Amino acid sequence: MELRQLEYFLAVAEERNFTRAAERVHISQSGVSAQIRQLERELGAELFDRSTRTVTLTVAGKAALEHARQAVAAARAVGQAVGEVSDLIRGSLTVGMVAGCTLTPLFDGLAAFHRAHPGVELALLEDDSDHLADAVRTGALDLALIGCAGTAPDGLDAHTLIREPLVAAVPPGHPLARPAVTLAELLAHPLICLPPGTGVRTVLDRDCAAAGLAPRIALQASAASAIADLAARGLGVAVLSRSMAEAFPALVPVAVTDLTTPGLLALVSRPGPAPALRALLTELRRAFSG
Repeated sequence: MELRQLEYFLAVAEERNFTRAAERVHISQSGVSAQIRQLERELGAELFDRSTRTVTLTVAGKAALEHARQAVAAARAVGQAVGEVSDLIRGSLTVGMVAGCTLTPLFDGLAAFHRAHPGVELALLEDDSDHLADAVRTGALDLALIGCAGTAPDGLDAHTLIREPLVAAVPPGHPLARPAVTLAELLAHPLICLPPGTGVRTVLDRDCAAAGLAPRIALQASAASAIADLAARGLGVAVLSRSMAEAFPALVPVAVTDLTTPGLLALVSRPGPAPALRALLTELRRAFSG
């Protein structure tokens, strides 16, 4: 008795027709019939009543049906288990991150995964958040760390790591160096910001558009450290997420009352990740929560 014979038996039993069963298992009808006849000879009983146009199970066939299902399911489970182990022994994962990212938890999580699964090759690429999300959707990336405006992108599984408001960041003594300012007060000054396609820039552009205001972007850079350095030198007001701004002691974070859309930092992947990707997600979530 062979596994494929049981698969053909199940196909005929469920389709109640040899032709449809053959189409389902992708072999000829004569091939299915021959294999079923061989299985019946081995079992010493007919499994199907072929006397009518609709094929029905005999008493022996009904007795065999559930056992056949269990046997096929068990065989598939064996294959899945071996496949999952193999996926964690060898393979590759391509991870994207927002340009200029210096978040040590990301690197800590990648390192922990590499120690646990040294046979899985890791590749790390950087780009703006919009392009990273598109690359995850198309399968060019397995996982990406992206910035989002308010909500994660549609059609992707997302794990939000950080949710926080945007702030202005200025050197001490600047006219805006006070606890809070309005968006109109902020936009009276030239701004230094991340480029379009990033989460921070999307939040700024959306909230400005909602207020009927147009920001004047004097300078833009892909790294928060570059934006902070430019702002510290008086070339404009930096617009960053709160945690980004707080990382630079030379600047004073200033709340902007009209910037209400939160900025998110999230890990995104396609639904139903493979075992290696699930393991990587676990390590990254642990790194960010620790």
